[in-house]
Amino acid sequence: MRKKIKTLLFVFIALISLTGCSKSLTDSNKKIVQNPETGQSLTKNILCQPENEKVIGLYNENGVDISKLPKCNNFKVTSGGYEGIWTTIFVKPLAWIIVLMGKLVKNYGLAIIIITLAIRLILYPLTKKTAMQSELMKKAQPEMKKLENKYRNKQSQEEMMKKSQEMMMIYKKYKINPLSGCIFSLIQIPLFFAFYEAMNRMPAIFEENLLGFQLGTSPLTAITNGKIYYIIFVILVIAATYFSFKLNKTASLGEDQEKQMKMMTNISTIFIGIASFTMSTGIELYWIFNSAFTILQNLMVKRGKKNDNII
Repeated sequence: MRKKIKTLLFVFIALISLTGCSKSLTDSNKKIVQNPETGQSLTKNILCQPENEKVIGLYNENGVDISKLPKCNNFKVTSGGYEGIWTTIFVKPLAWIIVLMGKLVKNYGLAIIIITLAIRLILYPLTKKTAMQSELMKKAQPEMKKLENKYRNKQSQEEMMKKSQEMMMIYKKYKINPLSGCIFSLIQIPLFFAFYEAMNRMPAIFEENLLGFQLGTSPLTAITNGKIYYIIFVILVIAATYFSFKLNKTASLGEDQEKQMKMMTNISTIFIGIASFTMSTGIELYWIFNSAFTILQNLMVKRGKKNDNII
């Protein structure tokens, strides 16, 4: 079953690659065109017209006719017609929702935060079950360790079959679904890429400001231009990522796996921390509040476990 889920993830990534990803705006020398004010690499296949005069000039200079595009305030799911499965089914609907919420609250940064939390609330029944599975795994860990010790030096096919059967019995006893985390990933990964695409292809979003932070600007560009305070986004991304991974980890089956999980958490946090220097603050808003929701959810599940038994 895990192989099937991995295959689905591979198919999804291939789907994104072949049916409507962002295309970078390039000049006559094939160099990626950047907004000189924000350092953002501009997207060629934007969904609506930019309002910033300098940005409009960059598109005109590099052969992109934006006159046929709708104003961002008038953008609809059907604008531009069919643009591939990924864009039509995932990116455009999300971009349209962000536009509607942005018009309602008068700020696209706030819209990103509200929509992120709203999506997580809708998915809460599923994600809560995933968090509960982690706690159930911890409860089953003593029996799992005994099972590992029992079959430590037994490698025959017959013994491995017995081990698998006994492991399934433990899963059944504690009502554990080992695939629950994978199912949540199947939802989370498309959402992240959809947010990324929507923000890159909607000028109204990456031209917006929230509390003095421009959503299209990366911390690296801002810091380079003397705006040191943008480092707060990098710090928040690292902190949110670390504690989200730490609280969301499933109990391991042994000391070796425990070390591997700890190492993977640290490596992933470092990698995302480095990447956060070049991500736009709009994307980082989504990442921070999405991770914060995960942290809060897991703390609530852990507190609930102390008050009463799940099983």
